[in-house]
Amino acid sequence: MRERFHGQLKDLGEQLARLSATAATELRLASCALFDCDPGVAAEVVAADRLLDAARDECELAAHRLLALQAPVAGDLRLVLAAVYCADRLERMGDLARHIAETAARAHPGRAVPEELLPAFEQLAACTAGMAEDLQGFLTRSGGPAFERMRAAETEADALHQHVLTRVTDPRWPYGVPVAVNVTLLARFYGRFADQAVSVARRADFATTGALPG
Repeated sequence: MRERFHGQLKDLGEQLARLSATAATELRLASCALFDCDPGVAAEVVAADRLLDAARDECELAAHRLLALQAPVAGDLRLVLAAVYCADRLERMGDLARHIAETAARAHPGRAVPEELLPAFEQLAACTAGMAEDLQGFLTRSGGPAFERMRAAETEADALHQHVLTRVTDPRWPYGVPVAVNVTLLARFYGRFADQAVSVARRADFATTGALPG
């Protein structure tokens, strides 16, 4: 009975890893839509986000079944509750990727991001998508250097976010208010994506160790 239960816990972790992979794919597609000004790719992101929503629901249902049928305690209970929390955060990451794609689509046929800021957004996209990809491994082997790498990546994303805001609030900003709004929102979406990734990593670490990392 316990072997079956722990097999189900392992399956739950693999479901979370797949959610993370889907969120990373969504963000990379959304970034392509943004940089290539491609509304067709933006539509792919919206479709992928529906799949992520459904996968989140399946993960939460599996966790609730374990709670109802197995009545886990101590470390096992932390793992199941962490799965519910992490699934919700990963679904939110997909929502943020969708917002990026929708912003790109609304700006079409123009660019949502001025050319001078494209390098900063390309770095943001690479950094944050990489965080989601790192979560795939982290969710199955929580703790240690992996979490520290996530924090370091978040720091990089925060610095890029601040760089963009500094440029937007410069009195010499030449692109007008609508572009400033788009750029500010896009930087925020990438920044929140990074925040959610770290939140997932922290909760997964807590599920394993019983202590929230700093």
